[in-house]
Amino acid sequence: MSPRAAWRLEALGFTEVYDYVAGKADWSASGLPLEGRTAQQPTAGRAADGSVPTCTLDDDLQEVRSRVRASSWRQCIVINEQRIVLGRLGRAAIDNDDMSSVEEAMSEGPSTVRPDTPLDELLERLARQQLETALVTTSEGVLVGVVRRDSE
Repeated sequence: MSPRAAWRLEALGFTEVYDYVAGKADWSASGLPLEGRTAQQPTAGRAADGSVPTCTLDDDLQEVRSRVRASSWRQCIVINEQRIVLGRLGRAAIDNDDMSSVEEAMSEGPSTVRPDTPLDELLERLARQQLETALVTTSEGVLVGVVRRDSE
């Protein structure tokens, strides 16, 4: 919205007015609230499970493996202090007992989808590519969660 429109809304009594410069597409891709007919469609962001294990590059790999093995997950998402996705420790990295670091064991640059991705399209893609999960991040790379193919 233009600054002029924002000032007009404030003059009309609206107390929370934002100038979102990135635009509507980025707003939607970030998983922010929408209105209208598309607001009710199931999306990756709404289906994403935020309880997926996370770790940082500095975490002890053996401790991370133990924590993941004790959970219902078979992966750990490597993030930084701002929750930006740096990599992924997949099943092979979790099951392997070598003494490498998180950074050495992770797969860098995992594929991600945006929160506004229609859930039915994502689940079809996962099935077609024979994948079990999809990482959901904002356009800035911030972790939202993971969609599991069996979450239908």
